[in-house]
Amino acid sequence: MTTRRKFLTTAALGAAATPLAAPAIAQSTIKWRMQTYAGAALAAHVAKPAIDMFNKIAGDRMQIELFNADEIVPTGELFRAMQSGTIDAVQSDDDSMASPTQVAAFGGYFPLALRYSLDVPVLFHRYGLDEIWKEEYAKVGVQHVSAGSWDPCNFATKEPVNSLADLNGKRIFTFPTAGRFLSQFGVVPVTLPWEDIEVALQTGELDGVAWSGITEDYTVGWADVTNYFVTNPISGAWIGHFFANQERWNELPEDLQTLFKVCCDQSHYYRQYWYWGGEAYLRVNGDKMKLSSIPDSEWAQVEAAAEKFWDEIASESETKAKVVKIFKTYNADMRRAGPPYRYGDQT
Repeated sequence: MTTRRKFLTTAALGAAATPLAAPAIAQSTIKWRMQTYAGAALAAHVAKPAIDMFNKIAGDRMQIELFNADEIVPTGELFRAMQSGTIDAVQSDDDSMASPTQVAAFGGYFPLALRYSLDVPVLFHRYGLDEIWKEEYAKVGVQHVSAGSWDPCNFATKEPVNSLADLNGKRIFTFPTAGRFLSQFGVVPVTLPWEDIEVALQTGELDGVAWSGITEDYTVGWADVTNYFVTNPISGAWIGHFFANQERWNELPEDLQTLFKVCCDQSHYYRQYWYWGGEAYLRVNGDKMKLSSIPDSEWAQVEAAAEKFWDEIASESETKAKVVKIFKTYNADMRRAGPPYRYGDQT
């Protein structure tokens, strides 16, 4: 009978003569699943080009399957799903995905903190936010890959909004922190799955949205079911990110990590001009929404309330206070720099 010792000896001799094939895992393609906050029409701009680029370059070494909003888990569960490994990577803001970190309130639209989309990369790469975000997510087992800016945040409504009083009682789909801030002006924040928003506007369940700029209103179909675009911005840009499960990230060779970062940065670059140009073009040439505005004298009340809101958030933790201090320093610098950084509000 063949003993275990004899079998192992024979196998070893055979291996010397004929090398064994590499283990199947070494030959297989690395596969990730990534979910974006965006529905299909929007994801075609904010997520798909970057993932398509990555897959084309990575080839059979690695492929990322992209899922749109709520396809695997609801947006509010994205963080937990990524942390547990159900999803390997996520594109979202901190606020929408219910991040448990101290920086969650600043993702999405932090009220009136930003004027232009270019403010976001400058804050992250010259004023220290990137380091804070990476430290916060390292604490919870998630790799913060890259931050970038999206569009500004404006109201799109079924009825005209020409004063703060017109906001009172309006049921608005918006981000958690933005909703918390806007509720003091009578706004009723409503949370619904992203794909349900258009129908909710048609049925009257919603009176409007404060989730994007005019580019997205046209892209995703909300311009077809709202009538007015309010030009006063709640924030000049959305802060969004690419994230990855830390274990999955650590398993990648360095060149694939670098490739993923480069594709994320390309995505941020594309959005810079897509949104910046789109916002202006559609205000001037769009034929689906009329423009309405709250007078500057009234909107000044919102701006003043935002400063108090910042202090309220800063009082909640040392990390939040650090971020708010950076926002204040940055905005003061921009005002002192004057045009083209800031117009009409130099101190």
